[in-house]
Amino acid sequence: MPEARQNGEPEQGAGNLLRTVAQSVGMFFLIQYGMKNFFPQPQQNADVAKGSAAAPNSRVSIPMFDNRPTQLNEGAVWSPIPSNIAPMWPLDIDLDIAMYISPSLAMPALKNMPKDTLVIDEKKFKFGDYNENRHISVEFPVPKEVQNNATLFGHFYVSQSGAVVDPTSPNYDPTKAYHFIRPLSAYHPKKKAMKTRNLLSDLPDTVESEEEKNQPKVIASYYQSNFSLSFIPDTGVVSYPSIHPGVREFFQLDQTGARDATGQHGWYYPVLFANTFWQLRKNMIELNDTVKTLPLHVDLNTLANWKFNLYASMEANIQSNQAAAAQGQKNIAGGDGTEMEMFKEILIDSNSYLLAVTAVVSVFHMIFEMLAFKNDVQHWRKKKDNIGTSVRTILANVFMQTIIFLYLLDNNENTSWMIMFGQATGIAIEAWKITKSVNVRIRPTAPGSWLPYSIVFEDKHVLNETEKKTQEYDAIAFKYMYWIAVPLLAAYAVYSLMYDTHKSWYSFIITTLVGSVYAYGFLMMVPSLYINYRLKSVAHMPGRAMTYKFLNTFIDDLFAFTIKMPTLHRLATLRDDVIFFVYLYQTWVYKVDYTRVNEFGQGGDEEEEEEEKKAAKPLTAGPEEDKAKLAEKVSGKDASPAVKASGSQKKGEGRKRK
Repeated sequence: MPEARQNGEPEQGAGNLLRTVAQSVGMFFLIQYGMKNFFPQPQQNADVAKGSAAAPNSRVSIPMFDNRPTQLNEGAVWSPIPSNIAPMWPLDIDLDIAMYISPSLAMPALKNMPKDTLVIDEKKFKFGDYNENRHISVEFPVPKEVQNNATLFGHFYVSQSGAVVDPTSPNYDPTKAYHFIRPLSAYHPKKKAMKTRNLLSDLPDTVESEEEKNQPKVIASYYQSNFSLSFIPDTGVVSYPSIHPGVREFFQLDQTGARDATGQHGWYYPVLFANTFWQLRKNMIELNDTVKTLPLHVDLNTLANWKFNLYASMEANIQSNQAAAAQGQKNIAGGDGTEMEMFKEILIDSNSYLLAVTAVVSVFHMIFEMLAFKNDVQHWRKKKDNIGTSVRTILANVFMQTIIFLYLLDNNENTSWMIMFGQATGIAIEAWKITKSVNVRIRPTAPGSWLPYSIVFEDKHVLNETEKKTQEYDAIAFKYMYWIAVPLLAAYAVYSLMYDTHKSWYSFIITTLVGSVYAYGFLMMVPSLYINYRLKSVAHMPGRAMTYKFLNTFIDDLFAFTIKMPTLHRLATLRDDVIFFVYLYQTWVYKVDYTRVNEFGQGGDEEEEEEEKKAAKPLTAGPEEDKAKLAEKVSGKDASPAVKASGSQKKGEGRKRK
């Protein structure tokens, strides 16, 4: 892992990150399971030690490299790409590892290389020993070509101890040494600084023009000083064409081109994995002419095969997404790797036990969210009146979620389309609740109005006394909410306008409204709590959905301690807890039996389910008495006296037989 993280990172909200953490944890375990089941297992090396190895899913046996045949079988054809490959060197041998830095892919004779370009020179590393763990820390001068935007390459030389490592030497033996290249620097688009200004000041030149918005991203060269070099001793025999591309690039094939007797199978050198998975973009150093020297911190160790496959495949996918984002392509999973960067930061910074608990509760968070959604929709489908319903709260929720959606659109550079879709779905659900509570109609306006038509909300039926009380209590609760919320919103807007900078007036309005939504949040439940208090009942509330929603607030409390976020959001989670405890107190005072129909004609879930099951049963024709019941169901009237008599007669005969 990299060294200690630097301070000063921007604070992030937890909304999108909760989903990302849960998805990433699930992906982690899924890939781990796949690696263990579909990739070669360590016991294959035992076959190699015995002198041959069996290729997976095949009856082909590949001999050890030292026992390779001198010629192919009669009629065999040499394949340039081997079907299966086996380890070339045995375990428990000593290896020498050297790394030179250079801005060029072509290397001269190593004796001609400056001494300061040799940054790693390790001797007698025991191949296959998991207890071998070395740390290298050096500092080297930056080549001038790299200062001028050239790529910095690391040339790695691995050999059996004592063997010649220089490929230009006449004594070089490719069966005992190999060489490969890895880039140590990478090109990433610079993060574009959004131009903002104080809207009250007269500085129009600071506003970003359309030409500036459409300019291509600036690409710069970046360097990360920390990475790991890991030997993978338990790779075994693998099917070369079917290896994941991110994993395949670390397999170095035998440079002599040797094949077994069939000409189809070959060998590969020990896998040396340059692990950059834990590198974070925020810790990278931009390379330019001001950078004269660079540090290098390398951990040299041994890594299990399944971990290697996991790291290499995930890193390849992340780099693919980053490259696509750099070219302006948008994928449905969203973003340019930023969310995965945040997830890696959590893995690096968090305590392992706390992280494990967080991973488990993330799964529960998704389950509770799904159950809350299901029970909320189920409750509103069965609801036939407006008792206890705060229509103003529903309208406010539609407004607030629409504001959040517009804010995401205004800052959509790294926003996932899945998040956008989820937000739009939430707006649609809240709008559907409005249609269940009132009729939404377009009516002509009064003469002299600015608009010819307006949207009005009409009651679905003549309200009873309890529904009228609900409307009255809802109006009273919102009146007090207005007294508190409107002055706070106005004060926040004035402060933001005077002291903050914004892209435009539209951005100022959206950002200010989102700030108020973020601050108030679950306070929109206060009118419902007030209505419960005045009605002295919670029977009209979707009890199960509310329970699941409030359970998620406690999970949010846990995330508030594990994820960096604004202080305002931490306070918001505590505020939600207070509202939950008030609701718990109300459920304790106004007890409800949800298995029975309550005073508002709601509930009776078990009775309704039983009736639905009976109604779903098909009509069947059986004995005469069943025919009588069938006739009653179909006609809605009593069956004929003859049928009844027939049924009674058969019952009597049955008693006599007994």
